[in-house]
Amino acid sequence: MTLTDPVPREAVLVVNAHSRRGRDLFREAKEKLEAAGISLRAAHAVRHPKELIPTMRRAVKSGVPMVIVGGGDGSLSCTVDDVVDRDCVFALLPLGTANSFARTLGIPLDLDGAIRTIATGRRRRIDLGMIDGDYFANAAAIGLSPMIGDSVPHKLKKYLGRVGYLVWAIRCFFRFSPFRLSVDDGTRVRRLWSTEVRIFNGRFHGGVELTETTDVDSGDIVIQAVTGRSLARLVWDWYAKFFKLRSRDDTTEEFRGKSLRIDTKPHHRISIDGEILARTPATVSVASKAIEVVVPQEPEPTR
Repeated sequence: MTLTDPVPREAVLVVNAHSRRGRDLFREAKEKLEAAGISLRAAHAVRHPKELIPTMRRAVKSGVPMVIVGGGDGSLSCTVDDVVDRDCVFALLPLGTANSFARTLGIPLDLDGAIRTIATGRRRRIDLGMIDGDYFANAAAIGLSPMIGDSVPHKLKKYLGRVGYLVWAIRCFFRFSPFRLSVDDGTRVRRLWSTEVRIFNGRFHGGVELTETTDVDSGDIVIQAVTGRSLARLVWDWYAKFFKLRSRDDTTEEFRGKSLRIDTKPHHRISIDGEILARTPATVSVASKAIEVVVPQEPEPTR
């Protein structure tokens, strides 16, 4: 395949029906994809999260030229592994809460816009991040974000969306402590206090653009640490980045490279696109040009 090849017109649809909007939108997505000229060889509404990866794996192994995955960032991230080094295009329907991966790719967040992208868009070959050999699509985090993501009640997230995350974040904030971070780039080790660490393949985390220094085809991985021991500094960092203040980078330090080794004292869990899947110490790296995705012909404005 070359990047000038058209987006396939035949696909398998796999929707996480356990996600916030997946169950309600599955039938609508199926009908609208077919109306847009996408022939669906099969369509699966996966109600049990443990069945998502096996369903994706079977779809790719069937030889279909494109798999369309509907769900949140966690669903998308756990399914990209199966299209790495395969002759299969990955397309997405952002049906989650933050939809950070879709934002990074410039894909509209509404169902009609996402389907229009699949029907009229283009292919783009992108990098994936890796943590100890496990692929991820967009971003990972250490600190307050994993605490929130791991403990937020499902109903709060389902019915209030990003507002629900904010409410739960305030609760978790008062139970959280700063930690010591070390980053080893192979030539030197940098040690500092931190309240949150983000590991970026893309630019968005939690639906907010937290870095402007990388993209999904940059060929490197970026670690961004909120420095210091002040939790108020962490709150200010999110505020400044959300509103794109001039001082938005004053509270963070970034490290980048093909492969970096990170550790924390005490050891911390790592949230990978919203799912707790690893712990420190860990090696983070980039898998360059690992998969092909479908993106709009012209990038959508970031939100």
